[in-house]
Amino acid sequence: MCNDDTVNELKKDFHYTLSKFSHEIRNPLTLINSGLQMIASAHPEVEDYEHWDDVMDNLSYVRELLDELSAFNNAGRVKPEATDTGMYLKTVLSSVKPTLDYLDIRLVTDIPNDLPTLMLDRIQIRQMLLNLLKNAWEAVPVPGGQISVTAFTEKSGICINIQDNGCGISKEQLASIFQPFFTTKENGTGLGLTISRQVAEAHHGSISIESTPGQGTVFHIFLG
Repeated sequence: MCNDDTVNELKKDFHYTLSKFSHEIRNPLTLINSGLQMIASAHPEVEDYEHWDDVMDNLSYVRELLDELSAFNNAGRVKPEATDTGMYLKTVLSSVKPTLDYLDIRLVTDIPNDLPTLMLDRIQIRQMLLNLLKNAWEAVPVPGGQISVTAFTEKSGICINIQDNGCGISKEQLASIFQPFFTTKENGTGLGLTISRQVAEAHHGSISIESTPGQGTVFHIFLG
């Protein structure tokens, strides 16, 4: 059995390898993307090629995957600062409301003004919330979709519930939902929920999920 020092060294080696892997792929990817843009600029007719959009979509997917790998690699490293959680949550939700309005998805919120001040890494918590909200808006019917976000004080922290009326998740899928690279989406990276759980745990918190196929899903987040 590995002792704590060995486990920590293995984690450091893993994070270093992942960081180097992402870096080595990102550089040639950038050159490929720049080269294709130069070709399109010099020969605009190439964009009419029937598979051009597929090529560009695949490049975008690889960039997204690299971004997610970077986020996965850094999710446990937080830079906390005192945060008015009520105001902060309202700001994050306000930033996504135009997108939901455009998609004809109703956003219902209940965020009290008297939520406690917590030490949070605002960038990482925002990423976590956006990951969960994106999962919700990709699951709900359009039109007719609804996402509800509520928050309340719990002991020395806060609970946040994100609920949708989407397609729901089966029991079999729930068992693997937070595992790296597990996804039910055709073009998903399978890292969003893993990152979200890591971010919550790095803030002395947790994420749990309840879901009923055909009725919807709710994520329960605790931040301490």
